[in-house]
Amino acid sequence: MSAVNLVRRPKLEVAADGALKPRGGRPAPTAAVIASAAVLALIALFVVWPSLFTGWDPIRSDVANSLRAPSGEHWFGTDRLGRDVFSRVVYGARYSILIGIAATAIGVTGGTLLGIGAGLSGAFVRGAVGRFLDEALTRVIDVFSSLPAILLAMLVVTFTGPGIGNIAIAIGIAGMPLYARVVRSQTMIVVRTDYVAHAAVYGRSRAAVLAEHVLPNALTAVPVLAAIDIGTSILAVSGLSFLGLGPQPPTPEWGVMLAEGRDILRIAPWAGFFPGLFITATVIAVTIVGRWFQRAADRSIS
Repeated sequence: MSAVNLVRRPKLEVAADGALKPRGGRPAPTAAVIASAAVLALIALFVVWPSLFTGWDPIRSDVANSLRAPSGEHWFGTDRLGRDVFSRVVYGARYSILIGIAATAIGVTGGTLLGIGAGLSGAFVRGAVGRFLDEALTRVIDVFSSLPAILLAMLVVTFTGPGIGNIAIAIGIAGMPLYARVVRSQTMIVVRTDYVAHAAVYGRSRAAVLAEHVLPNALTAVPVLAAIDIGTSILAVSGLSFLGLGPQPPTPEWGVMLAEGRDILRIAPWAGFFPGLFITATVIAVTIVGRWFQRAADRSIS
């Protein structure tokens, strides 16, 4: 093979979903993926630098300017207390996004540990003890999985009380079964592979086999799954906040803004429309980008 062939750009092929994919590489991003990435970049700027986009205080009331329609001064109008809706949407991104990410991190951590424990107990712990641990942990996963995630989160918040930290913990606990099932299944597959058996035969310790072979292969799906699940967590944060179980007014969180805009929907629809629009756009963008990463990961494996 000549040197020219080694550096030649790969030819593109059209996949079933219409995406251009380099042969033997990851799929080229579609227009939807690029647009979604741009939306997420904008939301990220809202989170880290909200003052760049607005000078209005998102909490200070100005009743004299209440229920103003969108204008050049107030791009998204004002709510019943005269607060600038655009400013509240921008600053609200910090609460909705960071709580969603924190909840996903809690779900990933707890679910991964639970799944690894269940998957390894039967393989690395011999005899009746191993079978008991596998059965017990599996039953715990099944119990949590039997409840709808949003209902499980509501039950947790009922005991812990509303608040930013509590809602992140509640949604994280509700998301654990998803990761536990995936990690347990992958762990059980990996521990039965030939290369794990060969590593043990050649004298590698269980800790070395676990660190070098089992965990890297069992956890390959977790990052992509977490990227997609962030959108679900953001939606859950907004839903629980809408029900009064999350951050409390006057916190400029998107779900709180939806709840406040519900009562004035007919006279000031913009108060609820714009936070709802940003919730929808963010969740869709996260899902599209996450699915693209999933396809890229699947293609690299295949």
